[in-house]
Amino acid sequence: MCKPYLPPDAPFLAPVLDAYPFPATLLGAVRYGQGHINDTYCVLCQGQEGDCVRFILQGINSAVFPDPEALMENFEGVTSFLRKKIRTMGGDPQRETLSIVPTRAGESFYRDSAGKFWRLMPFVEGTDCFQSATPALFEASARAFGRFQYLLSDYPAETLHETIPDFHNTEARFAKFEAALQADPLGRAAQTRAEIQFVLDRKADCSVALEAQRAGKLPLRVTHNDTKLNNILIDRKTGEGICVIDLDTTMPGLSINDFGDSIRFGANHCAEDEGDLSKVSFDLELFEAYTRGFLEGAGGSLTPAELEYLPWGARLMTLECGIRFLTDYLEGDHYFRIHDPVQNLRRCRTQFKLVRDMEERFDAMGAVVAAYAK
Repeated sequence: MCKPYLPPDAPFLAPVLDAYPFPATLLGAVRYGQGHINDTYCVLCQGQEGDCVRFILQGINSAVFPDPEALMENFEGVTSFLRKKIRTMGGDPQRETLSIVPTRAGESFYRDSAGKFWRLMPFVEGTDCFQSATPALFEASARAFGRFQYLLSDYPAETLHETIPDFHNTEARFAKFEAALQADPLGRAAQTRAEIQFVLDRKADCSVALEAQRAGKLPLRVTHNDTKLNNILIDRKTGEGICVIDLDTTMPGLSINDFGDSIRFGANHCAEDEGDLSKVSFDLELFEAYTRGFLEGAGGSLTPAELEYLPWGARLMTLECGIRFLTDYLEGDHYFRIHDPVQNLRRCRTQFKLVRDMEERFDAMGAVVAAYAK
């Protein structure tokens, strides 16, 4: 029998693959997807009838996720909960949520000789993953993320680990910005005075959602925290979002942040680093389409306060992202990958332009939410 194919730069996969009891003849593995964090491979097997059986193998990036065991505990807890809930509702848990293939030793992950953690998942066939949205795809993704909230509305969010501490803590993001501004290691503050002032003028905004949470208005939820279109698998036949993927940032949080991050990413028509700010604008029609889909998927599981604060989620996630880009620029571009020296500065400017647009249309955003919350 021929040895399974391995990518030339990944001979280390051999013992990883050997750790799993594949139900068909293992043919090999190839690099897969466009993700930038984890190492992802598609594993191909041949069944007895000659059919192709595929799996997704991922090596967890411990530089981003320093506690892979806690991450996998979250992953296993959430996906097993989703499978039971989907099965109870008459759905197909094999297609509507991710799941783990145990190792030969019965573990949910495999740790290789270098200490890297790996997990194996069945491939969800008959689906596509898109990098850019049409209005229909944007609304379909909204229904999927709303349904994610609905299905997990009674999951004990406080039992989950924070895989990235303070990930959407806007107060902490502001504090880090202030520290970078004070240090100004590259002397870049002088050329970013307008952007710096934009952030300083909105210091109070950074506490709006967190103060509401501390006051007991906004409940702790299971949140995805990276609600982009490319984290939804779209069913090829129906065009609907069938499965939420990339669950590594799933942890305790606020539902308005998941809603808001999608709006930040999808309710505009410009590139994230667009240099011509006249091309950057917040699209209220796309906001309405996403709101309609999200609330339909959420199925009434959000509280009145969460509905009220949804527009704030959009503003705050966009402001937070801009602050992160500006902070990284001031610090010397250590976190976000850049292709030119001012890319992070352009990125922060596009986010701030969107924030300004949202501020001007804030009442209209609230009216849209109210119309679909009935």
